[in-house]
Amino acid sequence: MLRRAALNGTGLLVFVFAVFPVFWMVSTAFKPNTEIFSTTPKPFPSHPTLAHFDLVLNGGIAEVSFWEYFRNSAVLALVTVVVSSLFALLAATAVARFRFRFRTTFLVMLLVVQMVPLEALVIPLFLDLKKADMLNTLPGLAVVYIGFAVPFAIWMLRGFVAAVPRELEEAAAIDGAGPVRTFFKVMLPLVAPGLVATSIFSFITAWNEFIFAYTFLEDQDKYTLPIMLQFFFGRSGNAWGPIMAASTLLTIPVIAFFLLVQRRMVSGLTAGAVKG
Repeated sequence: MLRRAALNGTGLLVFVFAVFPVFWMVSTAFKPNTEIFSTTPKPFPSHPTLAHFDLVLNGGIAEVSFWEYFRNSAVLALVTVVVSSLFALLAATAVARFRFRFRTTFLVMLLVVQMVPLEALVIPLFLDLKKADMLNTLPGLAVVYIGFAVPFAIWMLRGFVAAVPRELEEAAAIDGAGPVRTFFKVMLPLVAPGLVATSIFSFITAWNEFIFAYTFLEDQDKYTLPIMLQFFFGRSGNAWGPIMAASTLLTIPVIAFFLLVQRRMVSGLTAGAVKG
């Protein structure tokens, strides 16, 4: 009982430390400026206000509407999730199920790519996009995001694909299912938890990324939501109320996406494992 109580207490303490910054962000978003800059901060706003959200949503500081930034971020995130998941699933299936030359080298290179600092790739990618005439375009930025999401997704999905027993595929083949039908009816449901995990990673990578978007995009109507936040920082001071309101709005789609797909992480564990 003491061991269980200690573990539960430690878990609760970690949870509080992890959630407190998010709680303070949401609380500050609803506080008027007098309470934000008060010398005696309070955890909850005494006089809640929606003025900061109104300023962000109506474009009170930035020249472009909040919804244009939202649209750009949503398009980039969804394209990154769909394309990277498709490429990664096919590549992971090939790596886990087939033996070919330089297979180990390919897997090692996937890890090496993850070790390269993103800041070191800004200038090379800038020059590459400029040569390809994709600079200052959302498709060009999407290619960059997909390139960073695919290696991690392949490495992660490889374990899920390798864990699927070959006997299930052989049983499906005996029942008359072809390779394509076996892939979609047997393999895909069992790998669904891995796809969900990698899609969450890909979504967060594209949704929160700032450096590449700020460097490769020039037109303000193509900016993403993380870039929008920098409009609330100024030499005369920082608008902390709108910053916290915009950060809260920026967090909601990530939570919504996780809640949308997390059910597949459980249901996909057993789906397809039993005939019929």
